[in-house]
Amino acid sequence: MKKELLTLLLLYITQVLVAQDTTPNLPQPYATKSHTNYSHVKGWEAGETPIAPAGFRVTLYATDFENPRWLYELPNGDILVANSNSNHSFLTKIGAQIVGANKSNSMKHSVDRITLLRDADHDGIPEFRSTFLEHLEQPFGMLLIGKYFYVANTNALWRYTYETGSTKLSGPPEKILDLPAGRINRHWTRNIIANKEQSKIYIAVGSGTDHAEKGIGNEKLRANILEINPDGTGLRIYASGLRNPVGMGWAPGSATLWVAVNERDKLGDNLVPDYLTSVKENGFYGWPWWYYGSHPDPRVKDPAPVAASDVIIPDVPLDAHTASLGVVFYTGDKFPQRYQQGAFIAQHGSWNRKPISGYKVIFVPFADGKPAGKPEDFLTGFVKDSLHSVVRGRPVGLLMMKNGNLLVADDKTNRIWQVTYAQP
Repeated sequence: MKKELLTLLLLYITQVLVAQDTTPNLPQPYATKSHTNYSHVKGWEAGETPIAPAGFRVTLYATDFENPRWLYELPNGDILVANSNSNHSFLTKIGAQIVGANKSNSMKHSVDRITLLRDADHDGIPEFRSTFLEHLEQPFGMLLIGKYFYVANTNALWRYTYETGSTKLSGPPEKILDLPAGRINRHWTRNIIANKEQSKIYIAVGSGTDHAEKGIGNEKLRANILEINPDGTGLRIYASGLRNPVGMGWAPGSATLWVAVNERDKLGDNLVPDYLTSVKENGFYGWPWWYYGSHPDPRVKDPAPVAASDVIIPDVPLDAHTASLGVVFYTGDKFPQRYQQGAFIAQHGSWNRKPISGYKVIFVPFADGKPAGKPEDFLTGFVKDSLHSVVRGRPVGLLMMKNGNLLVADDKTNRIWQVTYAQP
């Protein structure tokens, strides 16, 4: 009994200390120069893999994609890969100077398809591949509810009839909701997740601009998490003021939705931190008027709809400009105990910071559905030369498979990594 009480006391103290450390000591806007510093993706040499902690093994799960951005596992174990990218029209508009500098972006247009992978013999390597869906518009989030497979394009949510074992969907789709399309390259992804009862679908929609510089009137239904019924009815804003919410997950042992959010740019190297936060129903998180609580953005002139005191402070600060995208809670039992129930976050990497930041997968420990420690590096080795902004790849989508292994999509080198654990 004493041991159990001591354990509970230590857990409580840890959670209190973490809670007290949720507001970082931020510099003033423009305390440092804002840099345009795109990375140069050089790829992986033979024998190179991302680096994981001792006891973990990283292997190549699949390759030869075209921008594998997001991952989803069907109940029969088939893995779906959303192949999508910033639209080619963006590259046409920004001109040769930026295209020449932006080596971190693929120069191809978005191929707009979903690929199916099947590992029928369960040896850890998929031996079958097919085009599951095509002729989409920047597909991203994927979801199966009952007989319906949902895919979130940048401009609409569609659903298709699905039968177990299908390797290609060919029936007519049904559009159940229009979405505000991503403007050129700005926050085009649309992620989706269902609640435990599968009675609601939540849609993450990023802002159309950095800080509403085109006017808040152009941001209708943006910078929000939306909620709908599975048939597309009942649309409402579940939470707002989230500049670019992407990866979402339900904290184990709770009914709380969590999301990774990309914050704004051009305020300096160390502003503004991305973050992982719980999502409160009807909660407001500040964008564009405030960041990380009630820190005002000096560039925003539109009148704010609420007081600064009503802005919710995020739970877990992440480094600035890391582009924290993929989120997955580890609910399996293959990884060591300290990783179970915690959150893995893929950081796609910066373009507005010198030196570069992100380009790794980090881990946030959780206990009883709440953060129980600071973020720590989990998967590194993506950065080859930080001084000259040279990277091997860019992690983005994460998936904890039903077998307990972790998949990591590297969309700029067109491969998917698999992380397994074996006691050293």
